[in-house]
Amino acid sequence: MADAWLGYGLSGAALLFFTTATLLTRPASERMTLSLGFLVATATNVLFSALAWGVQLLWRGPGAPFDLQAFFYFVTAGVLATYLGRWFFYESVVRFGPAKASVFQVSSPLFTALIAWLALGEHLQPLVFFAMALAMAGLLLVSVKPGGKSPSPQPASKGASLLESLMKSVLLLGVGSSLAYSMGHVLRGAAVRDWNEPILGGLLGALAGLLLNLLTSPEKGELLARLRAADRRGLWFYSLIGVFTISGQICSIGAMRYIPISVAALVTLCTPLLVFPLSHWLLKSREEITPALFVGSAMTLVGIAIVVLR
Repeated sequence: MADAWLGYGLSGAALLFFTTATLLTRPASERMTLSLGFLVATATNVLFSALAWGVQLLWRGPGAPFDLQAFFYFVTAGVLATYLGRWFFYESVVRFGPAKASVFQVSSPLFTALIAWLALGEHLQPLVFFAMALAMAGLLLVSVKPGGKSPSPQPASKGASLLESLMKSVLLLGVGSSLAYSMGHVLRGAAVRDWNEPILGGLLGALAGLLLNLLTSPEKGELLARLRAADRRGLWFYSLIGVFTISGQICSIGAMRYIPISVAALVTLCTPLLVFPLSHWLLKSREEITPALFVGSAMTLVGIAIVVLR
């Protein structure tokens, strides 16, 4: 039971780190474009996790023996989550709006539970599964604004390619994002259970994501010039976002060693419960706090309480 509480504690820490990163995103995006800021944050992911791993080596010496399969899992998880998952998600937000995109994002723990069951034989009790569904329904109420308008995608032209047609599908982008994140969670959970190196795992995933972003960025030739011309405070904001996101990722990976992977993914997904009230009180956000927000928050908290105290 002590190991389980450690897992929940690490998940809670990950939630706080991700919440802080989310709160910093708004002032950061006002000073620097999201595309450049994303690269800065991902590069900081690599630098900070490398520093943390170096400190760990000095503190405890060499860790667990090298595990090639776990190494491959961590790298693949970085490709899926840090690169593909974020790309699909941001594309769906741009094309269809945050409301539709969040519907699929909230479904990620269910996909994670299904993949973990099929791939790892990780079973959830019916009560836990019900509690997770209740929590995700609450998160859906919190995340989606009723009546909010989403950008309407333009119908594909007659001469459009198959890829262009698929890119206009909210189902493809939304499910693609959720599946990429879910498979990343399962791979990281499987890796850390065989090779207890959450910091190194976070570093490997961040490095894989950064390399892919640099290779596929259409503006990579102008990257240095854009960085030199960028707002200094914007650079600091996105650097801090990188520190907090990789710290959250490392804590989340560590949690998956001790509690079900899908449960760890669910807890770290609960950032709206903290972001909405904190942005309202600390950042003076004008976003309305509605009854649906309170009902959704209560449903999520009850669901998580059932999972933790079962």
